Amino acid sequence: MIPRRLLSPLDAALAEAPAVALLGPRQVGKTTLALELAKGLPSVYLDLESEADRAKLAEAELYLEQHEDKLVILDEIQRTPQLFRSLRGLIDAGRRRGQGKGRFLVLGSASIDLLKQSSESLAGRIRYLELAPIDGGEVGRERLDALWLRGGFPESLLADSDGASLRWRRDFIRTYLERDIPQLGPRIPAETLRRLWTMLAHQQGGLLNAAALARALAVDGKTVAAYLDLLVDLLLVRRLMPWHGNTRKRLVKSPKVYVRDSGLVHALLGIGDREALLAHPVAGGSWEGLAIESLIAAAPGDTEAHFFRTAAGAEIDLLLKPPGRRHPWAIEIKRGLAPKLDRGFHLACDSVRPERRLVVYGGDERFPLADGVEAVSLPELCGQLAAP
Repeated sequence: MIPRRLLSPLDAALAEAPAVALLGPRQVGKTTLALELAKGLPSVYLDLESEADRAKLAEAELYLEQHEDKLVILDEIQRTPQLFRSLRGLIDAGRRRGQGKGRFLVLGSASIDLLKQSSESLAGRIRYLELAPIDGGEVGRERLDALWLRGGFPESLLADSDGASLRWRRDFIRTYLERDIPQLGPRIPAETLRRLWTMLAHQQGGLLNAAALARALAVDGKTVAAYLDLLVDLLLVRRLMPWHGNTRKRLVKSPKVYVRDSGLVHALLGIGDREALLAHPVAGGSWEGLAIESLIAAAPGDTEAHFFRTAAGAEIDLLLKPPGRRHPWAIEIKRGLAPKLDRGFHLACDSVRPERRLVVYGGDERFPLADGVEAVSLPELCGQLAAP
């Protein structure tokens, strides 16, 4: 399944910037997308996990100068971050010759080193795009339950059976912990990071309590913060920050934390099929996480995403404020077919004064509820957010 939603933005970015970085977790489809784009262009592809391709770049500037009339795709760029310095020189030389756009497409797993190196060496020369797993706006209603259970990594979602999908996700987690993260530099015990990842899955959508996590892992708070930063930078975990708009209410200040792919939540917790998922306490938080990831992915770029919660318990699951709008959309997320809103949602809306009040639920029809609230399906709301 090719993630076509990014083909046009990627093509547009390459038409405007000398270099584009396509970032996302491993196995999410970055290489597939890049090669699909390259079919219509003169291009050269280098996999920097291949010793043969790395050898071609021993004298990087000499090699890349030979391909100045082609799009150069550099996959797994975090393996050779020193390349960014060479790319800067080539981009600047190309600009002087009038060859300033669409020269390099770099693919990476969003490591801290990748972002640091590119921002230092290619400031003003690079555009960032994120490729997340397949979301609820990209599948039909008939596949939404499979997406929820298996998550959005293409090989997991399209596996022959739930069992095969679960085995793929377990292998994915093991590979990240035992191979990929050590290659990125941080010296973190794999078992400690697995325990943290699993604890976050158990508390899917809960407020971050770093002190409690530190006690459970027998490490200090700074260590937990560093581990969490790593999972966030690898686009595996999301910190959803609280709304701090103009209100007199006492607001919660801690972020909410989500494992970004619902399939990874279920693999970390050993949930293998729909029946086990529906019976598990994480079901509500897991569905909420899927909806939040899908809606943020569908929203226009630079949309602000927050949650709202007061110390008294008034809460809105998701506030989305697209660029140029004065007021956000207030979105409550319910898994059932007959959504009922708590009084806390209405109290929170009185404080925030959103432009729209919506509840995403598990059904297909759109219908009004009390106090100007509309019930809408996840795919339909994703479509509305994505519409120009």
